[in-house]
Amino acid sequence: MNKSSHPAGEEAATVSPTTVQVRKSLARRYRAEKRFRFYGVLSICIGLLALLILFTDIIGKGHSAFFEHYIKLEVTFDRDTLGVDNASDKEQLDYANFDGIVKQALQARFANVQDRQQRRELNELVSVGSAYQLRDQLVEHPGWLGQSHSLWLLADDDADLFLKAGERGRADSRLTEQQQQWLAELERDGDTERRFNASFFTHGDSREPEMAGIWGAVVGSFLTMLVTLCLSFPIGVAAAIYLEEFAPRNRFTDFIEVNINNLAAVPSIIFGLLGLAIFLNVFGMPRSVPVLGAVVLTLMTLPTIIISSRAAIKTVPPSIREAALGLGASRMQVVLHHVLPLAMPGMLTGAIIGMAQALGETAPLLLIGMVAFIVDVPGGPLDPATVLPVQIYLWADSPEQAFVAMTSAAIMVLLAFLITMNTLAVILRKRLERRW
Repeated sequence: MNKSSHPAGEEAATVSPTTVQVRKSLARRYRAEKRFRFYGVLSICIGLLALLILFTDIIGKGHSAFFEHYIKLEVTFDRDTLGVDNASDKEQLDYANFDGIVKQALQARFANVQDRQQRRELNELVSVGSAYQLRDQLVEHPGWLGQSHSLWLLADDDADLFLKAGERGRADSRLTEQQQQWLAELERDGDTERRFNASFFTHGDSREPEMAGIWGAVVGSFLTMLVTLCLSFPIGVAAAIYLEEFAPRNRFTDFIEVNINNLAAVPSIIFGLLGLAIFLNVFGMPRSVPVLGAVVLTLMTLPTIIISSRAAIKTVPPSIREAALGLGASRMQVVLHHVLPLAMPGMLTGAIIGMAQALGETAPLLLIGMVAFIVDVPGGPLDPATVLPVQIYLWADSPEQAFVAMTSAAIMVLLAFLITMNTLAVILRKRLERRW
């Protein structure tokens, strides 16, 4: 027993102070490594939690905007009220009193309403857009003139919010008590219906929330991004190729490289001020057109594209260039036939990320006048237009309660576009890049 324990005691006695110090140092390093891992996992969890809260809040507020309510009424296309004797005459239909037959339908449904103030409140239950709806119905069915039909008319935004809300939420409605009773009666009789809000994706902007949509802003964003891509990608790639392959290494090129990196960190509103000062005040370009927004966003995205393109060119092995030169190719042939095709996946990834960044910008576009109220869908890059982030900004600033849900819904659509573009960038990088 004593013989077996003696070597261990002797070994412990012979451990040097240096060994003890090293072991303590290793123990501290292991603890520091564990803390670092814990902090990393904690940071990721906090980020995911914040993202979850953000998406939960946006989806919770915006999902109701994808649906809208309709009210069923017996509508009589009275010739005298409309002032129309020929339903095929477009000019007569343009000046017809469709609002009058909507009011008559409401008053026929609630025949006991006689007071003028109550009639005014009753008429507010149906959207002003129902008149356009009836006009389209009469154009499609000219034989309905002088007849009565049961039709579903679009509810007003406040009435729509009341019908969407639960029993607890209806207490905060902006409707009067009498209006709430009328809607409750319609709901009880089965004369209200919830439908998918297709107009949200097919209409342009409107002062009335129930008639507003994002299609005009989506088309404006598409035209702006298309022109931005056509300008920024060729210029950015050409600049990257020249700086990386042909430019001499001197103080001037170093100065250019430093300033390109600095421009990538400049706030986007500075580019808006530049566009306001040069393109509007000096060149006199029209306001609120996609071309103007595209030029400003091109200046903003160029540094990102140049930096990513240069990084992609640097990943091409020098042996590729040397082999091509050894076979007799010129410098331009080496770049165009060998370097550029191999670096293109990284360039495309940088361009997509730059476009995603430009798609979410608002500040520079506000400064150049793309904050105007645009109802019509733009037909080209020179037509007045707005973009989706600016549309979200306008709706968020609106006093109408229904625009709260529509703002969140538009944010959901914008986030879907951004996630799609970033996912596409990752897929392209994974599919097309070559590892050396």
